[in-house]
Amino acid sequence: MKIPIFVSAPTVLSNSQEASRRLILRELEHNDLDWRALGRSDYPTESPLREVLTIARHCAGGVILGFSQFRADTGAWKPDTTGEKIISTPTCFPSPWNQLEAGILFALGIPLLVFKESTISGGVFDNGVTDVFIHPMPLADITPQDKKALHAVFLKWQAAVRTNYYK
Repeated sequence: MKIPIFVSAPTVLSNSQEASRRLILRELEHNDLDWRALGRSDYPTESPLREVLTIARHCAGGVILGFSQFRADTGAWKPDTTGEKIISTPTCFPSPWNQLEAGILFALGIPLLVFKESTISGGVFDNGVTDVFIHPMPLADITPQDKKALHAVFLKWQAAVRTNYYK
């Protein structure tokens, strides 16, 4: 029997993002883990946020995939405050569902594995916010050395997932 894992990722991705997502899903399958995701494997019968909680309660681990979903070319952080910061280079944002789903998984004490594209930051994607390391999103054309390193990351994390599942 495969152990259920909650995967937080947007449902609409670019071709390169989808290739990265598939690479991670293959790694889950290689470790006999069954990925679950709202809108992909499970569909809501209640409000989507309540459904996330329901699915998460039945999962022993969580994977957060921080893909760029919105880009702002200009703007201001904390406008009209003493901390205002004008941005003049493109800034990318993940899906807000990544933050919600990560918070639910964290509150449930589920072992997390977090990946992000290099352009993503903020919330769960900032180092030190949770007790997990934030990994760079693997690319589809991964080198053999990087694939071995990715496999090692999953091997360590899945040990915590199995401990959580069988406790």
